[in-house]
This record gives sequence, C-alpha cells and structure tokens, in this order.
Amino acid sequence: MSGTDPQQSELHDEQPPRYSMLEEAGWSQEGPHVQEDGRIRVDLDSKICRTLTKLIPTPREEPELPAPPVYPGNEICNIHLNIVIQVVGSRGDVQPFIALGNELQLHGHRVRLATHNTFESFVLKSGLEFFPIGGDPSELMVYMVKNPGLIPQMKSLRDGEIQKKRAMVAEMLTGCWESCIGDDPISGAPFVADAIIANPPSFAHVHCAQALSIPVHMMFTMPWSSTRAFPHPLANLKYSNTEPKIANFVSYGIVEWMTWQGLGDVINDWRATLDLEPVPATEGPSLCDTLKVPFTYCWSPSLMPKPIEWPAHIDVCGFFFRSLPDYTPPRDLDAFLRNGSPPVYIGFGSIVIEDAANMTKLILQAVRTLGIRAIISRGWSKLGEESSDDQVFYLDDCPHEWLFQHVSAVVHHGGAGTTACGLRFGKATTIVPFFGDQLFWGNLIASRGLGPKPIPYKSLNPQNLADAIQFCLKPSAQAAAHDVARQMCDESGVSTAVASFHRNLPLDRMRCHLLTSEPAVWKLKKSSKPFHLSRLAADVLVEHHRLKASDLEPYAIHSIFIQNRRWDPVTGTTSALIGTSTDIVRSTGDIFLLPYQEFRRHPQSPSTGDVAEPSSARSPSISSTGASSMVTTHSERQSRLKTTGLAVGASSKSLGKTVGHFYKGMLIDMPLAASEGLRAVPRLYGDEVKDHGDVRDWKSGAMFAGKNFTHGMSEGFSGLFTQPYKGGQKEGAKGVMKGLAKGTLGMTTKVSSAALGLVAYPAHGMMKSLYTVTHSGTRKRITEARKREGKYLEEHTEKGRVGRQLVLRRFEAQQRTATSSSS
Repeated sequence: MSGTDPQQSELHDEQPPRYSMLEEAGWSQEGPHVQEDGRIRVDLDSKICRTLTKLIPTPREEPELPAPPVYPGNEICNIHLNIVIQVVGSRGDVQPFIALGNELQLHGHRVRLATHNTFESFVLKSGLEFFPIGGDPSELMVYMVKNPGLIPQMKSLRDGEIQKKRAMVAEMLTGCWESCIGDDPISGAPFVADAIIANPPSFAHVHCAQALSIPVHMMFTMPWSSTRAFPHPLANLKYSNTEPKIANFVSYGIVEWMTWQGLGDVINDWRATLDLEPVPATEGPSLCDTLKVPFTYCWSPSLMPKPIEWPAHIDVCGFFFRSLPDYTPPRDLDAFLRNGSPPVYIGFGSIVIEDAANMTKLILQAVRTLGIRAIISRGWSKLGEESSDDQVFYLDDCPHEWLFQHVSAVVHHGGAGTTACGLRFGKATTIVPFFGDQLFWGNLIASRGLGPKPIPYKSLNPQNLADAIQFCLKPSAQAAAHDVARQMCDESGVSTAVASFHRNLPLDRMRCHLLTSEPAVWKLKKSSKPFHLSRLAADVLVEHHRLKASDLEPYAIHSIFIQNRRWDPVTGTTSALIGTSTDIVRSTGDIFLLPYQEFRRHPQSPSTGDVAEPSSARSPSISSTGASSMVTTHSERQSRLKTTGLAVGASSKSLGKTVGHFYKGMLIDMPLAASEGLRAVPRLYGDEVKDHGDVRDWKSGAMFAGKNFTHGMSEGFSGLFTQPYKGGQKEGAKGVMKGLAKGTLGMTTKVSSAALGLVAYPAHGMMKSLYTVTHSGTRKRITEARKREGKYLEEHTEKGRVGRQLVLRRFEAQQRTATSSSS
C-alpha cells in the first residue's frame, strides 16, 4: 500500500492473524465460526464457548433503574470544543455523522470529520472540516462481501487478503491519531482535539483519547453494548442449556473476543508509536464497557426501545437525518416520475457485487413479472443497462431524502442509514442483506410488519424478490410503515444525540478560568487552588510576560487508565507467567533472528556506484586496476564492519530484553498478579472489593500498597467475626457456617495480598514512572501542537483579538484579589 510506513509493512508481512489458528484448532467444528450469511455461529454448548463465558461478566439478576430520557436542549454546553469525529465505513456510515457535525457547529464547536479520503468533497460541501485517515471503503466493501462477518474465511487467509486488511487498519489507526493533532490539510490552521466522537469500527477512539487525556463518546447504528434483550447482530446463537437472556448477553462478549483476536496485535503495535503501554489480552475485548465509555445509538426508540438494563451513559436517541436537500432532479428522472405510477426503488448503495450483470438480469425479471415501474440505482456495483425505458429507470446519484418521497416501496441492502430514510417517509421495505448488521435490520423490519423477511443476497432469485416486492405493496405493510413514520416525526435524533454528548462531558473540569467559553488544556504548576487555562489564555499570558512557559503543565481533562484486572490468584499468576514466558521466548528468538535480518538487509559488497574512481594525481605509481581493487576492499571491509556492528547491537539489545523480561516477570509481574488475584477473591463469593485507586507512578503505587495493607489486615482479621454474624442474621445456623468459611478464606487472601502488595505495588508504580520518563515523545508533540494552536488563535483569529484584552484584564483582577485576600 502506498504511503505505508516500512515498519508497518514488515509487521503485516508476518504470519496470518490468530484467528487462522483458531479455525484450524477446531473452532469451526465446536466453537464460533462464520456462516455463509456472514454471522458468527456461537455454540454456547461447546467447550471453547463455555470457557469464554467464564471470562465474560454475567448481568445482574435485577437491572438497574432506567436512566431518565435525554431530550434536546436539556443539557447545555457553552464551552466551545475542538471535536474530531472518526468514522470508518461506507457513505451511508459517514452521512449520519455529517448531520451530527452540523448540529454540533450550531453549539459553537469546531468540528472535524476524519474518514476515508474518497469522501473529502462530500464532507467539505457540508461545511465541516475534513481530515483523511486513509483506507479504501470500496476495497473494504469487496472484502466484506467475500467475508461477511468479523472473522474471515480460510480462503481469504490463504489468498493474503487478511494481511492487506490488517495493513489498511494500521494505516487508518495512524490516520485517526493524526486527525486528533494534525493541522487542517487545506487552511493549515492548527487543531488539537478536546473530545472524540467515533463509531466502533474506527478502533482508534479510546486509545487516542487516552494519549490526549480527553473524553471519548461512541456513536453507532447497531447494538454494540451487552444486553439480554437481543443477541449481538453478528451472532447466530446455538444453545440448549443456557437461559436465552443470558445467551443474548454473552454473545456480545464472544464477538468482541473474536474481533480482538484478529486486530489486538495491530492495535498494540500502533499504541507503542503513541508511547502507550499494550492493552492486556484479557482487557482489550471489553475495553469500552470496563471504562464506561458513553454510547449513543442512532436508531429510533419507537422502532427498538432502549433495553432496560443499559445504564445512564448509554442512550438511544433516534436516527440521524440531514436537513432535506435543495435538489432539482435531472429532466429524465423528473419525466419518469411524472409519467406513471410511483415506482419501486431498488439499489444496494456502496455494496460492491462481483457479478453486477447477473444481478441486473435478476432484478429485471422480478420487475417485469410484477409489471411494476422501478428505479434501479447503479451504485458502486454499476448495476443496470445502458439506457432506461418507460418501466425501468437507471439512476446514477440522487439524495435518498428527496427520492424516497416519490417512490412506493424500497428494496436495498439494509444499511442503517438507508433503512432509516425509507422509514422516515413511510415506505415498506425489503432488505437483501450482504453482511454486518444488515440482516439484523431486515429481521427487525419484518418483526414490525414493515416488510417481508430479509432475503440474503446469495439466496436472491427473481421469484422471491417479486414476492417480497408484492408484500411491500400490500395495504397492511404500507399502513405499518406510515404508522412508524408518524412516530418518528416526534423524534429529533441528531439534537438528542448532541444533548447526550454534552451530558456525558465532564464540563465542571473542562472550563478555562479566564475564558469561560474555552476548554482548559493547561494548569498552573504552583497555585494555592486549581487554576486552568485554555490554549489562547495561556499564550496571551506567556506572550505578555504575565507567566512563564515553565509555570504551566498539561492539564488532563479526562484521564483513562487501563488496568490488567485479575479474577483470582491461580489464573492471575498463571496468565502473568504465560505472558512473561512468551516475552522471554520472543526476545530469545530475536537474539538470533535480528542479526540474520540485519545481514539480509545490508549487502556485503558495495555496488559499482560506491567504488571511487582512482585519481592518478593522488596515486601516480598505482595502476587503475590496483587502485580500484584497494578501494573496493576498503569499502567491503567498512560495509562488513557496519553490518556486523548492527547485528551485534541487535543481538545484544535482544539479550538485554530477555534478561529484563525475566526479572520484571519474576520480581514485579507475577507478584503483582498474585496480589491482585488474592485481593479479588472476595468478589467470587459476592463481596465487594475495595477500590484503592489506580497505580500510575511510584507515589500512587506506594499509597496503594499502604491502603491495601491497612485494609487487608483489618478486614482480614475482623472478617473472622463479622462474616459469621452477618450470615447468621440472614440465614441462621446455615448462614453462620457460610460466614465462617468466607471469613477464613477472606483472612487468608486479604492478609496475603496485604503482605505481598507491600512489595508488588510500589515496584509496579516505579515501572510506570520509568516508562513515563522513557516514553515522552507523544506528550512533547501534543504540548507543542497546543502551544502552536494557542499562538495561531491569538495572532490570526477574531477570537484572539477579542480575547487578548479580556484575558489580561481578568488575570490581573484575579491577581489583585489573591493579593488582597492573602494580606
């Protein structure tokens, strides 16, 4: 792929991803595997799925009280943020976020939409800033049609398609990061994100937010959060002994685990370029859920209400619609619509179909069988013939928001945006799903009587397509579609989503103390009380010598900490041992592999162009041939010495890593895993585990160790008496016996964790501090980008000219107040 970093190319030329091993290991026989329709068959009775189920937290028996609904305008944000919206997908995935971006602009935010390069003009015409992240959506569509689910078929693995897809993901991850701190590609105006909105397939979201210490908010068109109400849209469940609601809930975790198996190593390698530590294998699949990242789902609650167990940070707000376009149809389309009954729309948008001619023939047979009029959208597959006629019109490009007002029914692939648009105008719908969530939407449409059962495209034929269209033209389907459209008229999905976004921001911590409409990104190092400054305010104060640059340090608005949680001492210590052993084996192999690669990479003999021509003036007594031989010998010697030095250096570095991994594993990782596992044991029998905060550096590590020791010792010994008493109060003599067992186990585990943690947690904290000191490149780049934006705002914008005097006046007033109060 052009423009790909050489190191990334080397990464993706290696072995196929781990899911190849999963399928070869028997997942296709007894565990999850991909079906022809693209969904993942999840057999919960299989041994592998039963094992995975133990790692996935089960839901509470009783759901929490439902969160109050979010309404447009009930959350006011008067802080003007730099917001980057990261979207991976087709035009249908991008379009809803354009509507969202325009709504955010109405609140004074600066909005940048980061997506594939091919959508540049589409985004810019909407008035949003655009940032290219790479990736080819048409190539993604071709790949997804061949591999409809998240996990690819073995044929794709053997054909090398997976390496290409992983390389594309790596390119898009880098593009997403650059979209957070890169200057505007057109105007050159500096930009550093204050908040991130993303759809889950962009994958970079949480990690970019962690590097910047800013809020992140997920928005998506299909369910991605675990619920008992319905299974994951990409999972086809099979079970006999599992309760259906639990099976639905577990399906989300299994799909996440399989996704992480394919891309976890790519994401962790990219995280290293941001100076972030790798995400543990056990934490990657459930990262958003563990961190309680806010989610807003953009489908109509009248079509599918919010599940009752979803917490307050998850909202269902309605479909995202753009304003109706000011569109004038071409003459031939206008004439076709006027000269007959309303046609049926048939189109598959961004889907790339291998045999477009055969699909066109199939559609025409169904249309002519029914004797109806039809508009066939050519789409990315270039469906249709050269010319239209009185019965069929071939459409190149036309806004659905305009067109769907003039048709009788719609047939499409089931993209969420196209589905929403059809329902918005009360059109009965036939869905022909290809991959992803399309079958999910097809089943939902059928369950509400808004259309027939979905027809997977591989099963499509002229007869079942004709039957499906005939169903859509029935009065009952038309009436059901009009009823849903009436309910959707009362919703304002985009406005409600913006209110949801604002509600989940830490607004109380984001505000600059001098310019209250600007977000704070700096703080004073030495101040009696917190004093936060925006980019512009900081630049003004430094430029006018009210503060020194050294007085300021970056302000973390929303710190994200990814913890490697342990569930018990046995699995915790075992996983730490496996991780340490894996690192040692890998670095030991590199002792021999890296020198070999260096010798392969650097030629032993210089090329002809490297040989200097002899100079008779300098060496008159040496012949031309002799001089050339002497120079060549010297160059060869230099080349060999250089290559040998590089090889020895690489080998020595790997040896050092091997020793480092051994001591880190033995002295830090395994004691820490054992301490954490022992500390977590009470959770296994229903007790709460005390939260002592996060270990971020040596200081927090020492504090954690002290709290854990105090709490472990006191609770461990007192539990011998309190647990039997509590048990007796609840269950009498039986409860006393249970309490005695809990108290004894608690004393053993809590006291052991307290003692072991005195060494493990401070050592872990020191390693964190060392990592922070030795990995500072990204922080320096963020700091410089924020300084550059502050200077740009002051020197080149109206906001800077107005804010300059305001900042100086308010700062001097605060200084006077502080001086008078101290005196």
